[in-house]
Amino acid sequence: MSEKRLDLLYTEVEQELRASVRSLLEDKSPPSAVLARVEGDQVTDTALWKELAGIGVAGLPVPEELGGAGASLRESAVVAEELGRSVAPVPFLGSAVLATAALLEAGAGDDVAALASGEAVGALAVPLATPPGAAFPEAVRAEDGALSGTVTGVVDAVAADVLVVPAAGPEGPGLYVVEAAAARVTPVVTLDLTRPLAEVAFDGSAARRVASGAAAQEALRRALVTGAALLSAEQLGVAEWALDTTVAYAKTRHQFGRPIGSFQAVKHRLADLWVAISQARAVVRSAASAAATARQDPGDAEAAREAEVNAALAQAFVSGVAVKAAEEAVQLHGGIGFTWEHPAHLFLKRAKSDSIALGTADRHRLALGRLVDLPAAGSD
Repeated sequence: MSEKRLDLLYTEVEQELRASVRSLLEDKSPPSAVLARVEGDQVTDTALWKELAGIGVAGLPVPEELGGAGASLRESAVVAEELGRSVAPVPFLGSAVLATAALLEAGAGDDVAALASGEAVGALAVPLATPPGAAFPEAVRAEDGALSGTVTGVVDAVAADVLVVPAAGPEGPGLYVVEAAAARVTPVVTLDLTRPLAEVAFDGSAARRVASGAAAQEALRRALVTGAALLSAEQLGVAEWALDTTVAYAKTRHQFGRPIGSFQAVKHRLADLWVAISQARAVVRSAASAAATARQDPGDAEAAREAEVNAALAQAFVSGVAVKAAEEAVQLHGGIGFTWEHPAHLFLKRAKSDSIALGTADRHRLALGRLVDLPAAGSD
C-alpha cells in the first residue's frame, strides 16, 4: 500500500455538512425537547430521523448506485460529532453505522438502499457492549432458513424495521436479514435515556442469509470496527458540548462578586479539559480517516489493520475524555448541574454508557497491544 498523507483537518464540505446538521438539530431537537422526550413512551424521534435522512445523513458512506450520498466515513464522523453534541435520540448508530456497515461488507446492496434512503431503520442484533475483536456470537441459531435465540442490549432495535443478525448454524457462521416484525423486541431499562436498548428474541423467525462463513465473520468484525471509530466521534461531540456549555456558564455565574471563570482553580480545570479534547479530536479524525480508507478498498488488508488500530486507540482514549468532560460540566455548574431540568445529566449518562459500548477502554487497550505487537506488562 502506498504511503498517504493523513489530513486531520475538516474539509469545506465537512464544515458545510456540520453547519446543516447542527442547524437542524438546534431547531428540531434542542435540550429542552430531548428532556421532554425522555419523559415519554416514545424516546426515538422518528420524525427527526426522517429529516436527517432527507439531507443524506442516513446514507453518507453508501455508494450513489445504492441510493446513498457516495461520501465517506469522514463525513459520517462529522455527523456523529453533532449528534453527540445534541444527544439527539435518533437511530444513527444502530442503523446508519452498524447495520449499514455490516450489509455493505456483506454485499447486500438491496437491503442497504432501504436504510440509506431512510425508508427503513436497521439494527445489528448484537449486544451494544460487543467489542470488535469478540468471537462470532452464537446466541442465535440458524436452521432451515429460520432463527431461534435471544440477544440482549441491542441498540435501536425498538425503532428498527430490519434486523441484521449474526447466527451460527450447521453450515457455520452466517449473517442474516430478518424483518423486525418477525422477532419479539422488548425494551429494557437503560442508563442512557436517549439511546433505547432492547432484548430481541427469535422463535423460528424467517431469515434470509446474506453472508456465510469467513465472509460473515469479516463483515461483522468490520462493522464493529467502523462502529467503534464513529462512536469515538460521538464521544468527542459530547465532550465539546460539555466544555462549551461550562465555559459559557463560568462567564456568567458570579460568586463573591466575580465570574467563577475568573478563579484560577476553575481556569485550570477548563484549560486541562480543552487540551484533552484537542488531543481527542486528533485521535478521532485519524480513526475516521483510517476507517474511510479501509472502506474505499475492502481488499487492502493493511488498510483494514490500520482502521482497527485507530479505532482501538480512539476508544481507549476518547471515552475517558468524554466522561471527564461531562463530570466537570455537572460539577462546575454547581447546584443547577445536578437537577433533572438541566440537560447535563443526559450528556453524563451518554458518556458513561458510551464508555462501555463496543468495548471498554481496557478492552481496547488490550486489543491495541496485540495489534501493534506490544509485549504485555511483566513479560520478558
